[in-house]
Amino acid sequence: MQTKVKRKNKGFKRLPTGPHGGVQLLLIQSVPDLGKQGEVVEVKRGYALNYLIPQGLATVATEHHQRMVDKHKVKLQQIELARQAELRSYAAEIAKQSVTIEANATEDGHLYGSVGAAEIVAALKKNDINLHADQIRLEGVLKELGLYTVKVRLSSAVEGEVKVWVVPTVAADE
Repeated sequence: MQTKVKRKNKGFKRLPTGPHGGVQLLLIQSVPDLGKQGEVVEVKRGYALNYLIPQGLATVATEHHQRMVDKHKVKLQQIELARQAELRSYAAEIAKQSVTIEANATEDGHLYGSVGAAEIVAALKKNDINLHADQIRLEGVLKELGLYTVKVRLSSAVEGEVKVWVVPTVAADE
């Protein structure tokens, strides 16, 4: 004879389900490709339980949590505006810069290799401008000598430009 074992719910509330069968969560922080802070989103149960909630990116969508996020949203917007202003001034500083990169080239001006984001970042570092290669926005690698205006993306809202001169390498014996 089998006996039914009743399992007690150890204080864990059911997660609210949305109209599409997923779990409804309130985002504590903005999550790329999902939503911004304070939004209620619907995600798959595994994504909620294994990533969003343990990482502290989201919580159960309740009125209490919504009020708490709304309170902090104003402060966070002020911080974000200050950060954007700081990035804009940094972009203006970068725009004043002009970097020169030497490369081996043919007499026609075609490079034997190419100049990419890594070389531009290294040249900017010499001018005390620290960027990552993924912040440099190139249409493609630079394969000819000349002056290029290269876009620099500091954040989703702030972009700048830098002038890049690609010049032929000067031989040491000349």
